[in-house]
Amino acid sequence: MTYGRGGDLNGVQQPFQLNPNVPLLTNGQMVDDIPPEQHALVPSFMGGGGKRIHPLPYADPSLPVQSRSMDPSKDLAAYGYGSVAWKERMESWKQKQERMHQMRNDGGGDDGGDDDLPLMDEARQPLSRKIPIPSSQINPYRMIIIIRLVVLGFFFHYRLMHPVNDAFALWLISVICEIWFAMSWILDQFPKWFPIERETYLDRLSLRFDKEGQQSRLAPIDFFVSTVDPLKEPPLVTANTVLSILAVDYPVDKVSCYVSDDGAAMLTFEALSETSEFAKKWVPFCKRFNIEPRAPEWYFQQKIDYLKDKVAASFVGERRAMKREYEEFKVRINALVAKAQKVPEEGWTMQDGTPWPGNNVRDHPGMIQVFLGQSGGLDCEGNELPRLVYVSREKRPGYNHHKKAGAMNALVRVSAVLTNAPYLLNLDCDHYINNSKAIKEAMCFMMDPLLGKKVCYVQFPQRFDGIDRHDRYANRNVVFFDINMKGLDGIQGPIYVGTGCVFRRQALYGYDAPKSKKPPSRTCNCWPKWCFCCCCCGNRKHKKKTTKPKTDKKKKLLFFKKEENQSPAYALGEIDEGAPGAENEKAGIVNQQKLEKKFGQSSVFVTSTLLENGGTLKSASPASLLKEAIHVISCGYEDKTDWGKEIGWIYGSVTEDILTGFKMHCHGWRSIYCIPKRPAFKGSAPLNLSDRLHQVLRWALGSIEIFFSNHCPLWYGYGGGLKFLERFSYINSIVYPWTSIPLLAYCTLPAICLLTGKFITPELNNVASLWFMSLFICIFATSILEMRWSGVGIDDWWRNEQFWVIGGVSSHLFAVFQGLLKVIAGVDTSFTVTSKGGDDEEFSELYTFKWTTLLIPPTTLLLLNFIGVVAGVSNAINNGYESWGPLFGKLFFAFWVIVHLYPFLKGLVGRQNRTPTIVIVWSILLASIFSLLWVRIDPFLAKNDGPLLEECGLDCN
Repeated sequence: MTYGRGGDLNGVQQPFQLNPNVPLLTNGQMVDDIPPEQHALVPSFMGGGGKRIHPLPYADPSLPVQSRSMDPSKDLAAYGYGSVAWKERMESWKQKQERMHQMRNDGGGDDGGDDDLPLMDEARQPLSRKIPIPSSQINPYRMIIIIRLVVLGFFFHYRLMHPVNDAFALWLISVICEIWFAMSWILDQFPKWFPIERETYLDRLSLRFDKEGQQSRLAPIDFFVSTVDPLKEPPLVTANTVLSILAVDYPVDKVSCYVSDDGAAMLTFEALSETSEFAKKWVPFCKRFNIEPRAPEWYFQQKIDYLKDKVAASFVGERRAMKREYEEFKVRINALVAKAQKVPEEGWTMQDGTPWPGNNVRDHPGMIQVFLGQSGGLDCEGNELPRLVYVSREKRPGYNHHKKAGAMNALVRVSAVLTNAPYLLNLDCDHYINNSKAIKEAMCFMMDPLLGKKVCYVQFPQRFDGIDRHDRYANRNVVFFDINMKGLDGIQGPIYVGTGCVFRRQALYGYDAPKSKKPPSRTCNCWPKWCFCCCCCGNRKHKKKTTKPKTDKKKKLLFFKKEENQSPAYALGEIDEGAPGAENEKAGIVNQQKLEKKFGQSSVFVTSTLLENGGTLKSASPASLLKEAIHVISCGYEDKTDWGKEIGWIYGSVTEDILTGFKMHCHGWRSIYCIPKRPAFKGSAPLNLSDRLHQVLRWALGSIEIFFSNHCPLWYGYGGGLKFLERFSYINSIVYPWTSIPLLAYCTLPAICLLTGKFITPELNNVASLWFMSLFICIFATSILEMRWSGVGIDDWWRNEQFWVIGGVSSHLFAVFQGLLKVIAGVDTSFTVTSKGGDDEEFSELYTFKWTTLLIPPTTLLLLNFIGVVAGVSNAINNGYESWGPLFGKLFFAFWVIVHLYPFLKGLVGRQNRTPTIVIVWSILLASIFSLLWVRIDPFLAKNDGPLLEECGLDCN
């Protein structure tokens, strides 16, 4: 392979041929970075003596390669082989390499001290990489999107220029709906323009930060688990999540688990106490035999060969004993649940006889209990266990506690006081860790020296257990997690989905992302000098306009005042260089007050916010830290602070996850989407359609709340760090519930057309038929190519399309009306916790319909279209052969609606799972009333106010 033209050897310009045994030098690499014995193979024009290597013009591969043998009398002498200087240089290079490797082995220095290591050293390689979608898959996809846009333009030109005069209302409604659908498609489509995938290198992470036999340098991480009602969120489910966290494949001294009990339930407290005891046996078993997953309920339910890759002779016996231990643990948890069904009149009492502080759910003090991590936190083998902390924040009447977002912010403050890990991971109580190396997967991005500093969070996809193979209600949400999120990862990162996310603590504190240092500008001699003058003048003018006045070289510093035999006291001040000490103290007091106004009245917590790499006061006693932790979860702590506005989880919507991620992206941070080969986390999905619709209703209502809030992506965050296509995605996430109104109207149109004999388009000519067919082909082609590059199956895609219609005409529609009621009339809706699956029989209630008003609109639409089909076919039979032609378009329109509402049809005609009778009665009643009214009014029938004229049959001429 020819790399470039060689130097002048014997007066002849020779091409230089690479030696495969010589490491390839890259732009900017030093010649001294390779062994001196290989310097002879580096031509002099590539920069000897430690000079920077400049890029070379690539030679034409068609030119013949002329090689010659090396002449020792000329070449070796030219490069100094055998000379004293050469030997000294060789010895110097060896000593330099030995010193650098010794520094690495001693763990000395920071990341910046490794700059002189060889480029190909494994520890210097990136911890992750992007994997772009192959051009053979993504380029046709982009081309068909552009073609679809062009076809849409011609389609709407035809639709607007050819109204249907005898059915103008139907035509106008259909055109408005189609324009809205087109805008929604654009908002959804273009954020998927740059999809990417990522790959992590766990071996490189271990080589750099977690070498065997050395102290681990992996960053600490705090886990957050949130629960509210133990009757809807079974304690056994929460216990499995906690056990999977305690057994995670990560250094135990760097793991802390905080469980937020927002219902202050003694059942949750007692279940967590039992869990901490069982963990002393479960955690060493998991790590000794390296089992997956490390949630015992799901591990013992696996229908796989659990002996695969197991070589220890004691494994079978210990597994059998551990399964027995877990079954006894389940019995104890079940006994606690049975006891909690009947609450004593005087309330619950603890073992020492004192009343349980949380007997009144809406009025109780803050509670913190450390189960593991300080004393008695050793497993059955004498090894240390991760820290496990129970937290229940204070609740008092008259305060707005902000539901889940408020509970998460309380955990942020408590964890900052007690452990202050630089990274956080939040999980719902039903989402257990399915891949014990998931945290290391996230650290490949967070701790990457090049990428990590600007990453605010690493989002993992949600995967679910307990879903049948057909996934009738689109619980897996595969299209969103495997298509939309990959597209966003290529722009500024995925949105935050509420669980399975690793955060950078500093990003939650409302800080801006670090600015990238611009490389030094380079100039070349090929441009005239006046170009540089113009550019420099323009830059100077721009800088004059944007430069802010300096503050006399003042800089913010964290300084420690420590006297003998005292714990360090912390203060934040502005140190004026050369100023007297008294002025420094005054400036420090003023700055401390500003921080306390932002973060709250806690000096310990305020100090922790300034430590980018985490850490706590080593000299502070556990009792003093617990006292401070109780203070930061009090009701009035957030009053007149930035909590919920600029800091932590953002308030103002039941879908606090969208707002929180949106604020971070507006600050210039980027997020990462990580999809390990083994799913990182798994959770439980709603068991039946009614629960699923209520879950979708809550999400849609949150989007409506954001739409009417100050943080609406339509007008918030301009001029910040949010990228244009990323804003498209956020706008789509808050606008999609409004699609329910045109969707409901559009799904009603087929029945109206069949009942009245009218249609939304005039009779099509050849050109119009071409545009209609082209549009349908483009729609199908876009979907097919999208499934091709994403790997999503056609079943998952079709289920997503079905539930888009079902949810649109039910949950999204109700969310719009509830959101309008809240904004206009101030009528608030209560938050409903989605029921989590317990240990019921698999799929026992998956297809059971429960009564809810959300089922009425789609069932009514289904019956209306059936009535329309019957009426249209009957009319065609009565009117003869000629009426069948126009009927096919209307029938196709109606069947499009019926097929999308197929799950309801299944419930209507199925033998085991029927729709509740009251739903069918109401739907038939509404459909009948609507049909009779339409026949009676018939707005498309010409009205004559004069007398009715009929032919008499006489010839008047």
